[in-house]
Amino acid sequence: MVLPLSRYLIALGSNLGDRQRLLSDACVALRQFGVVQAQSSLYETAPMYLQEQPAFLNAMVVLVSGLGPSELLDELHGAERAAGRHRAVPNGPRTLDLDMVACDRLVMATERLTIPHPRMTERPFVIFPLLEVEPTWVHPVTGQTIATLASALQPPLRVCAPPW
Repeated sequence: MVLPLSRYLIALGSNLGDRQRLLSDACVALRQFGVVQAQSSLYETAPMYLQEQPAFLNAMVVLVSGLGPSELLDELHGAERAAGRHRAVPNGPRTLDLDMVACDRLVMATERLTIPHPRMTERPFVIFPLLEVEPTWVHPVTGQTIATLASALQPPLRVCAPPW
């Protein structure tokens, strides 16, 4: 049986270790789960929720996959663990963070997963890389364009152009 393909927006972040290598390796790992159609530049961003930690490198990837959202979430968590991620402190430092931001026009909320990501609109480290790879994207719940969402936020500290 052939499963339908879904288009996922995956946010990547790292603030421990060799951040650029960890994000690059994560992009390679994502290719195990589908086709990476686009990847943003790297964005250096200040931590948001827990200030006393190093700056992050962030990016956005467009991934087309036959996996369902729950299956892909399991794979993303596996890739984080393989990169040495430990979930000891909420919003704390991490070697790798892979967040499923959106999937097509899907709107869902379960105990494990909410799509679109419930805090994406307040996060410059998600919105600005998303604007780069999907400039016509529209939030499926609010109806706001990605450009409108970006205009309400402060831009990241620094953008590092690809390739990375």
